[in-house]
Amino acid sequence: MSAQHGLDTAGGEGRGVAGLLAPSRKAAILDELAAAGTVVVRALSVRLEVSEMTIRRDLIELEAEGRLRRIHGGALPVAYLPPAAMDSEEPSFASRLRRQQEGKEAIAAKAAELVARYRTIALDVGTTTFLMTPHLRSLAHAKIFTNSLRIAAALDGAAPDIYVAGGLVRADEMSTYGPAAVAQFEPLWFDVAVIGVSGVTPEGLFDYSVEDAELKRVYLRRSGVRIVLCDASKFQRMSLVNIGALAQVNILVTDAPPPPALAAVLAASGIDVRIAGSSDARA
Repeated sequence: MSAQHGLDTAGGEGRGVAGLLAPSRKAAILDELAAAGTVVVRALSVRLEVSEMTIRRDLIELEAEGRLRRIHGGALPVAYLPPAAMDSEEPSFASRLRRQQEGKEAIAAKAAELVARYRTIALDVGTTTFLMTPHLRSLAHAKIFTNSLRIAAALDGAAPDIYVAGGLVRADEMSTYGPAAVAQFEPLWFDVAVIGVSGVTPEGLFDYSVEDAELKRVYLRRSGVRIVLCDASKFQRMSLVNIGALAQVNILVTDAPPPPALAAVLAASGIDVRIAGSSDARA
């Protein structure tokens, strides 16, 4: 076998071992994009027998030509998704709790069902994670770690052991944050983490709060299974802080199927989308 097999050939013509010059390779990328609605760098690299770096360069050039829109790990057709709406101010906890409450309660029940078999559970701040608490009170085997004082109070006297990160307190959210809180949870490893977000777009996960963002990132880094809760009103919405990429998520629990364009991106990122209240149906 040639030493060049599986590598890009030398020289400036942009030819890979599959024999495709750069223009033909780009045409193949656009054909697949038109047929599938999304393309993934890794899969294109295997199919076209060139490096992932070559595919990324092709995507950069195609985007510059206005032929596609790059996302993390791949690309979408131009204008496949509308621009994300920007939420500049965080509503109060009480008003967020009332918003989409029926859907959030269904999401919370599904998320509680998913985490029930795990022993160490990290619960993020947020209204939907808070609504999980009635479903978690009987988990005698579990240890629950959180930076939400509301969640800790709601589980007071319940079966699980509750661990709260110490630090500064955000008054309305009743969450702890800051270097002390991060330092307390960073060395730990959780079986599963449940993350609340203010929005999901192809660019990743968003939240309003700079203060809460770093512990969300700790949960994403330090958990074996990462579950994001997002009611359907938050699809294609972004806010101040990008807390992580879609590729960091294992499961997304929502109350209605995502728009087809976003669903394609979630699938390309390897995310298992669960629709709450639909007999464990998946998108």
